[in-house]
Amino acid sequence: MTDFPVSRRGLLGGLTMAGAMTAPRGTAAAPGKSWDYVVVGAGVFGAWTAWTLRRRRARVLLVDAWGPAHARASSGGETRLIRTEYAGDPLYTRMAWDSLAEWRSLSARHENALFHQVGALYIFPRDDAGIDRSIALQRALGIPVEKLPVADMHRRWPQLSYADITLGVYQPTMGALMARRSVQALVTEFVAAGGEYRQMEILPPRAQGQGLSGIEASDGRTLSAGRYVFACGPWLPRLFPDVVGARIAPSRQDVFFFAPDPGDARFGEASLPAWVDMSSADLHYGFPDIESRGFKVALDAHGPKIDPDTADRRIGDQALADVRAYLARRFPALAQRPLAESRVCQYENSDNGDLLIDRHPGWGNVWIVGGGSGHGFKHGPAVGRYVAGLTDGAAAEPRFLLAAHAPHGERPA
Repeated sequence: MTDFPVSRRGLLGGLTMAGAMTAPRGTAAAPGKSWDYVVVGAGVFGAWTAWTLRRRRARVLLVDAWGPAHARASSGGETRLIRTEYAGDPLYTRMAWDSLAEWRSLSARHENALFHQVGALYIFPRDDAGIDRSIALQRALGIPVEKLPVADMHRRWPQLSYADITLGVYQPTMGALMARRSVQALVTEFVAAGGEYRQMEILPPRAQGQGLSGIEASDGRTLSAGRYVFACGPWLPRLFPDVVGARIAPSRQDVFFFAPDPGDARFGEASLPAWVDMSSADLHYGFPDIESRGFKVALDAHGPKIDPDTADRRIGDQALADVRAYLARRFPALAQRPLAESRVCQYENSDNGDLLIDRHPGWGNVWIVGGGSGHGFKHGPAVGRYVAGLTDGAAAEPRFLLAAHAPHGERPA
C-alpha cells in the first residue's frame, strides 16, 4: 500500500511503479530541519527532481520566484520537441529514449494530452556516415527510425519544398511535449503526493563553512534543509557568480506561430510531423498546428545574450521578415499567412552544449543543475532520476561536471 493520495482518475498512478517507494540512503533530515531537500526552481529540471525525490519518500520543498514554467522560464511556452536524433551520441540518445516513457506516463495520467505523438522529421542536405551511425544506435536501442529518400518524403508530406534536400530521418514515436502544462501538471502531482511548493524569491546563498545550514528568501524567511538543489536555469549565474558565472549564458530565442488558410488541414498534427531543417544555417525547426495555436517556427541557432529579468519580450520586424523568407523557401503556402502569435523564449547555454550538473565545490550539501542549452527539456525525467541519485552518492557523469565546462569565451581553440 502507499501513503500517497490518489485521485479518482489515478492521478498518481505512476508513483507506485516498481521501485518507486524505496527510500534513498541518508535522506533523513537533520534535527531542526524542516525538509530533507529544498529544490530551488520549478522548471522542468527542478520539477522532475522534486517529484522523483518525493517519490522516494523524501520531505521536499520546491520553490520558484514566479511559478512553475512561468512565462520567462526556459521551461515555459507551448511545445518542446522530444527526439532521439543526437548524431550518434549514446548519452543523450539513451536519456531521451528513457525519458519518453515517463513523459508518456505523465500524459496518460491527465485528461488533456501533454504529449502529442506527431513524429519527428529531420531533413538533410547531404548523406554522410554519421547519419547511419546514429540510425544504427537508435535501432540497437529499439527506437523506430526510418531513412527516407526525397521522393518518399514528398509523397508523404507534400507541404514542404525539398529544394537542396537529399534525405530525411523520420522518428514516428517522437513528437511534441506541452511544455508549460506538463511542468505544471508534474508540480500538481508532487504537491498531491505530499510535497510542498511555495512561490518565493531565493537570495544568493552566503558562505557557511563546508555546507549550507539554510537559504534566505527576499522576504526575510530562512529555509532549512539537509540538502539543496538549485535548478534555476538562466538565474544560476546570478545565484552563483563565482562557481557558475559565465559557464551559463542565456540567449534570446524567437518563436513564431502562423495561421494556415481557413479549413487547411495540411499543417495540422494529423498531416505533418514536427521537423528540423538541418540544411538551414539557423537550424530552423517547428511543429504542426497543435491545439489550434498555429504552425510553429523557431530558430535553434543561439540568439543574442539576454537578461532574463529585464529583457522586453517583443519580436522585431526584421526577425519576422527573416522567418517569412525562410517559409517562402521551405513552406511556401505559409509565407504570407498572418502571424497568429509570437514569443521570445530563451536558452540557458553551457559552452559546449552539455548539461551542467554537479555538487557545489565548496558546499557538500548543495547541487547545481542547469545548462539545458536548448535541448534539455526532453531529458527532464532522466535528469530528475540522475540528480536524485547523485545527491545520494551515485556516480557522476564526467561530461556534466563543472570542470568540464569553461566560461563562455575561455575554452581554448
